[in-house]
Amino acid sequence: MTTDGASRIWFDGALVPWQEAQVHVLTHGLHYGTGVLEGTRVFGTAGGPAVFRLEEHLRRLLRSAHMLRMPLPYGVEELAAGTVELLRANGQGACYVRHFAFLGDGSMGLDMRGVRTRTVIASWEWPEQRPSGGLRLKTSSWRRTDPNSVPPAAKATGPYLNSVLARREATDAGYDEALLLAADGSVSECSAENVFVVRDGVLRTPPVAAGALEGITQDTVLVLARDLGIEVRVERLLRSDLYAADEVFVCGTAAGIVPVASLDDRGLPAAPGGVTKRLAELYRAAVSGEEPRYAHWLTRV
Repeated sequence: MTTDGASRIWFDGALVPWQEAQVHVLTHGLHYGTGVLEGTRVFGTAGGPAVFRLEEHLRRLLRSAHMLRMPLPYGVEELAAGTVELLRANGQGACYVRHFAFLGDGSMGLDMRGVRTRTVIASWEWPEQRPSGGLRLKTSSWRRTDPNSVPPAAKATGPYLNSVLARREATDAGYDEALLLAADGSVSECSAENVFVVRDGVLRTPPVAAGALEGITQDTVLVLARDLGIEVRVERLLRSDLYAADEVFVCGTAAGIVPVASLDDRGLPAAPGGVTKRLAELYRAAVSGEEPRYAHWLTRV
């Protein structure tokens, strides 16, 4: 990650210099994880930079805040306008955008009532880094919590500690990414990506009930797959389903669509497989504006 080319951050409705976007050390969200976030990508197209599925990301941000009972002072239209304003001010082409809302300073303790919500939009360069030959996954000893403990439908900051620990465990052991299981032992997701399995031409991915985030890129893949005539199922998966799969890939806003080469040192058939290739090609056409069927997913900067 680099901040090259980004001179401004949108902070509580105004553009401020990057170095001046600061908060107090007694910020509630810093101590208690009371924040919600979104990661959104800007892609270069023939018509200039475009934000991919911006409205869907912002609607999820508002839903997440609602689940945490955090009042947001801005709606989707205001945040979308702020995003475009920021990107134009920074003059960036392809980049990553972070939408972030958190409880600020003024009151400490677990009682969050009366603490004001701060809202931030930032952008930076985040080039894709994909290992050649596909990802090497390791099943993590850390598990996703029960959905009734921390709601996986809310993209909140606090629960990301679970992902941080899982990713650190995997990378320390020499793997690229961690696969997390749900409390019942079924497959949930990776530390920052949704998981897809292909077997006998059928595409499958775990449900929210398994502790998996209802991903925007996951939804994109499901739409693309149906448009390609691929049968799709959102259903419970076991780790053995991945071991026995014809293809496995992960997807996320930052990652895109990335094939998996192995899980727990069990090699998978050549990555990427045929279904993964078809989906990745259509995904690239969608985000770049080359496929007009998905032009409604692009917000032009």
